[in-house]
Amino acid sequence: MTAYIYLHGFASSPKSNKAQYLRDRFTEVNLNLNVLDLNQGNFSRLTLSRQIQRTIAAFPDSQTPITLIGSSFGGLTAAWVAQQQQVEKIILLAPAFGFPQSWYAKLKPEQIEQWRESDALPIYHYGEGKQVLLHYQFLQDADNYPLSGLKRSVATLIIHGIHDDVVPIQVSRDYTSQHSQVKLIELNSDHGLNDVKERIWQEIKGMINA
Repeated sequence: MTAYIYLHGFASSPKSNKAQYLRDRFTEVNLNLNVLDLNQGNFSRLTLSRQIQRTIAAFPDSQTPITLIGSSFGGLTAAWVAQQQQVEKIILLAPAFGFPQSWYAKLKPEQIEQWRESDALPIYHYGEGKQVLLHYQFLQDADNYPLSGLKRSVATLIIHGIHDDVVPIQVSRDYTSQHSQVKLIELNSDHGLNDVKERIWQEIKGMINA
């Protein structure tokens, strides 16, 4: 029986709106959605590598088919896990394919240098409802994951809002054009996709039943 694992977004938590909604929908159809806590009690030390390792550690065994559902940074994590493990399907909600380039574009060079020197960048953590300091290793580690490294063909569903001002939809369009077995659904929504949750669930059901 397939194992379903949900990976929340950056500075979020298993209590996020989408995570809770999807877990409830899976329960209604007698399936378990394992919603991981990617903060692991220490958001300050977060890295993409750590998220990948945490996800793989949640796999029940090497024989069970795995479907990963990832939101934003969790979506990027899911894509990288699928490069390393025999993941059957991945469902990506506004995946952060533009990372870390988006951070280099968002932060001024002097801000990045200050972050490197102080090893602390204040980030508002939505799961904790407060500012949390993020270590510079987060950015350093990300440089080890160029988008060009995502080469393995995996059955993939991407759902992305056309009004996303956090992760531009173009990154998903580019990814889709460069990879086979990818279906991109563009919705009239923003990065959170919270106003189209029902549509997301219908698309997920179609993907897992295919």
